Amino acid sequence: MAATASSLLAPAAASTSRAAISTRRPRAAPATAAASSPRSSCPPLRASPARALRSRVVASAAPAMQPPAVSRVSTVVDVDLGDRSYPIYIGPGLLDEPDLLQRHVIGKRVLVVTNTTVAPLYLEKVTWALTHNNPNVSVESVILPDGEKYKDMDTLMKVFDKAIESRLDRRCTFVALGGGVIGDMCGYAAASFLRGVNFIQIPTTLMAQVDSSVGGKTGINHPLGKNLIGAFYQPQCVLIDTETLNTLPDRELASGVAEVVKYGLIRDAPFFEWQEKNMAAILAREPSALTYAIKRSCENKAEVVAQDEKESGLRATLNLGHTFGHAIETGLGYGEWLHGEAVAAGTVMAADMSYRLGWIDESIQKRTFDILEKAKLPVTPPKGMTVEKFKNIMAVDKKVADGLLRLILLKGSLGGCVFTGEYDRKALDETLRAFCDN
Repeated sequence: MAATASSLLAPAAASTSRAAISTRRPRAAPATAAASSPRSSCPPLRASPARALRSRVVASAAPAMQPPAVSRVSTVVDVDLGDRSYPIYIGPGLLDEPDLLQRHVIGKRVLVVTNTTVAPLYLEKVTWALTHNNPNVSVESVILPDGEKYKDMDTLMKVFDKAIESRLDRRCTFVALGGGVIGDMCGYAAASFLRGVNFIQIPTTLMAQVDSSVGGKTGINHPLGKNLIGAFYQPQCVLIDTETLNTLPDRELASGVAEVVKYGLIRDAPFFEWQEKNMAAILAREPSALTYAIKRSCENKAEVVAQDEKESGLRATLNLGHTFGHAIETGLGYGEWLHGEAVAAGTVMAADMSYRLGWIDESIQKRTFDILEKAKLPVTPPKGMTVEKFKNIMAVDKKVADGLLRLILLKGSLGGCVFTGEYDRKALDETLRAFCDN
């Protein structure tokens, strides 16, 4: 049965979602951290002899820093999930505010999971934030290779190796410091280690800040498909220091924009119209434009997750363009295209198919193409993606149910979409033929 725009996607401006969204100052940290019971378990994972680059950092190794006198948190978006609710802190320089991290650390042991690109930039600062005036906390770290091609079981085992060698217990906290790959892997490791330990997200890419760090989707890739192994497991908090985007390459920044565009297309027409007017400012990294894009994206994601945490219907609409996009990533080889690049081409394909079905008018199709092109993102799949390759990979997509491929397609006015398996297969075939080599 198709989930319609009217039943699933109330306009963001008039939303009655349970996700509470506020702009507020963070509360003072408690004198002592409260104990937390382990959360739900994941299937046990096999051991691997693979080794990682590892280090142990304690408070004495941190640089001489001082926290600011006044908090620079500009916005706090709350993800409302009952007793598993958590805040998303957004603002510049938040890694300089130790209280924000320390209030969410359980116990005395922390494992920071990061990669070879991010570690030289931010690992020392995060270690300082975790240990400043907090000498009882010790920080271990595991530094993984950077890239989507390492989002696999062998690399994941390096996190478990470090945690076990360090004799971490159920009161430890894992911290994901990096982009979407690190966040997904660290979250899945936290969900699985000792059947569940606490973790914190510190996303350092626009993609992770506006999408993957929020909502508790964790996991790894399989050679036959992207994100097929994983768990829903929510963090204790998400800390978005917008200044980390200063070190992000232009290509990575554009990749994140693809997810920002998605929110406007599926549920927030005013946000899409704002993006059309402000895309140049976003790409130029103007702080006010970037901060608003992150804030509004997180608000949209929080509203959806609060209503449909485990993706039974509404949350699936956040995957606009992803079925086509994941096929591109898998077909090319993980890491050849960035996730947002593949999603951008997939979004154009989804808009094309929606138009062929008669579900949207030509202006929405054109505006979708234009805004992604303006964002300097691919608007067609790469050479080598054939109709047969698309179909074979899409057949094992997570959204397949009872052998039926369900897609997220645009429908109605701007900001409307459906998640459905009820569509004319001829339209899918026509779209694939129009965009593929054969």
